[in-house]
Order: sequence, then C-alpha cells, then structure tokens
Amino acid sequence: MARRTKEEARETRLKILDAAESAFYERGVARTTLADIAALAGVTRGAIYWHFNNKAELVQAMLDSLREPLDDMAKASESEDELDPLGCMRQLLITLFRQVALEPKIRRINEIMFHKCEFTDEMCDLRRQRQAASLDCNGRIELSLRNAVQRGQLPENLNTVRAAICLHAYIHGMLGQWLLVPDSFALHTETEALVDTALSMLRMSPSLRD
Repeated sequence: MARRTKEEARETRLKILDAAESAFYERGVARTTLADIAALAGVTRGAIYWHFNNKAELVQAMLDSLREPLDDMAKASESEDELDPLGCMRQLLITLFRQVALEPKIRRINEIMFHKCEFTDEMCDLRRQRQAASLDCNGRIELSLRNAVQRGQLPENLNTVRAAICLHAYIHGMLGQWLLVPDSFALHTETEALVDTALSMLRMSPSLRD
C-alpha cells in the first residue's frame, strides 16, 4: 500500500511537471499561474504545493531533469584521473547541442529558460538559483580545462578562468541564438564543427594566455 502511495505521488509530480512545461511554453513563466498548471494537470493547487513550494521550484525541477543525463560526462572531464578530459568535454558539448536540436522536450525546456522566463519579483529565488548555477558552471568548466592543461591537451599558459568564462558564454550564446531563430543554421548537422570551433579558440587564442 505504501509503495502504491509513493508511486502515485511520483506520477502526480511528473504530471504537474509536464503540465508546467506545457503552460510555460505556451504562455511564458510570468503569465502562468499555479491554478493554470493545476487545471492542465487535472490536480488541485494543494497537490502542487505538496510537491513544490512555488513556481521557482517548478522551473528548477524542470532544469534538474535536463542535467542528469549529462552528469557522467561532466564528472569525467572534471576528474584528475581522466586521461582525455578535453575529449570528454567535446563529447559533452556535442551531446548537449544535439539534444537541444533533436529532442523536443529538451528543446522546449531550453526555449522556456532562454526566451520565456522573466525574472519578476516572484521569481527572485529562481534568479538567485540561476546566478549560483552559472558561477558553478564556470567553476566546473575551469576544472575541466585545468585537467586538459595537465594532460597536455591545451597550452600550459592558458588562463583557465578567462577561458571558462568565454567557453560558457559561447555555449550559452550559440543555444540562445539557435532557439530564437532555428532556421538561421542547422544546429544538428553543424554540431561537431561548432564545438571544434570553441575548442580551437581555447588552443589558439593569444588573448586566453597568461
């Protein structure tokens, strides 16, 4: 009986997340209310509050669902024991770009975050979470780059802090541009070339040297 109750709670949570994704995509985060999400999910507002304290937590839960499949590759490039950290990073970025281009759910969630999420007063918690996540991402990229330098895959005088900021901005800008105007270039076919362009910047740009 307890197992069934747990399964039902999990199913309700997933139903709420699916409804939130659909509503956010159609109306934007600011214009969507918890009542809208409850109606779309076929649950009460109380059911939403059982799983999520507010709209910001709903958005964060959607984002967390994107990170899980990529975590193993990210952790590999961040490990000092990894023999090919730059190769792991390359594969991570290729996978990220292709998922956004080819998997509808991942594309919708990214489009919500890039172009349909306004940091209004009620979303201050999410803004703080996104700021912290951005800084954390810079740190994790920098760790991977340091590992690549140690393995001789990148120049030994690479300014890894500056390089991490630039690489993060490149990824963010590429995805944001494509999601806004998907007909501007074929992300799924250009993925490897776009990723290799970023890695070439790390290897060759004199402005990224100490």
